[in-house]
Amino acid sequence: MHHLWRRLAATVSTAMAMAALTVPAMAQAPKQWQMGMQQAGSPVASAIHSLDSLVLAIITFTTIFVAVLLAWVVYRFSAKRNPVASRTSHHTMLEVAWTVVPVLILVVIAIPSFRLVYFEDRTQSADMTIKATGHQWYWEYDYGDVAKVDFNSRYVGDDDLKPGQLRLLDVDNQLVVPAGKNIRILTTSADVIHSFYIPSLGVQRYAIPGRTIETWFRVNEPGTYYGECNQICGTNHSQMPISVKALPDAEFQAWLVEAKTKFADATAPAVTTSPAVSFALAQAQR
Repeated sequence: MHHLWRRLAATVSTAMAMAALTVPAMAQAPKQWQMGMQQAGSPVASAIHSLDSLVLAIITFTTIFVAVLLAWVVYRFSAKRNPVASRTSHHTMLEVAWTVVPVLILVVIAIPSFRLVYFEDRTQSADMTIKATGHQWYWEYDYGDVAKVDFNSRYVGDDDLKPGQLRLLDVDNQLVVPAGKNIRILTTSADVIHSFYIPSLGVQRYAIPGRTIETWFRVNEPGTYYGECNQICGTNHSQMPISVKALPDAEFQAWLVEAKTKFADATAPAVTTSPAVSFALAQAQR
C-alpha cells in the first residue's frame, strides 16, 4: 500500500510539473475561448496590463454607482411617491460635483496612459536594432547593425505543418532575438500599410511605405511568442504571422553565426535597373 501511494504521489507531481512547464508556452499564443489578454512577456506588456486593470476597476465602480443611483431615483422619485413634481432647476454643488468628478477620473486615467505611451514608444539604450519590412504577404527581417543577416519570414501552409506547429501562426524563419535585451524594431513597408503586432510583448506599430517607425521590446524569458499583421493588407492578410524566438545570449550568438551562412544569399546585392531603362520600359507599356 505504501508503495502504491508513493507511485500515485510521483504521478501527480509529474503531472503538475508538466502543467507548470506548458502554461508559459500556451500563454505565448492565443487560446480557444480566451477572454483576457495573453500573459505578459515584456515590461511594456506588463505596463499595458496594469493600465487595463486600473481602467477596468474605474469602469466597474462607475457602472455600479450609476446603476445603484438610477435604481434609487426610480424608486424614490416615482409618480406614486411624488405626485407633485419638484420644480428645482438649479443646484450649484450638484453641478460642480458632476463636472469635477469626471474630470478627476479622466486625469487619473490620463497620467498613466501618457506615461505608457512614451514608455512603449522607444528605448534610449537598445542592445540591437532589427528592421522589419512588411510585404504582401510576408515579413522581412534585417539585422544590419549586428550582422549581415537579412531573410524573409513566411507562414507555414496547412500541408507543411509539423506536429506541434500552430496553424496560421508558425513561420519558416523565425525572428530570433536574445532574451533580456532591449530590441529596437524599425518598421516599414514595401507596398501597402501593414502592422507589426505581438500581443504578449505589448508591441504594435504600423509599417507604412516611405516611413520608418520605431518601437522596442525586451523579452523577459526564453520562448516563442506569436503575433500577426494587424492591418488588413489584401487577399492573404491572414497569412502574415510573426513568430519571435527568444534565446539565451550564448545560444543567440551561436544562431547568429549559423544565420550568416544560412541567409548569405539573401544579403547579396540585388540587380537594379537604371532610371533611363525604367523610363523606357514604362513608355513601352503604354
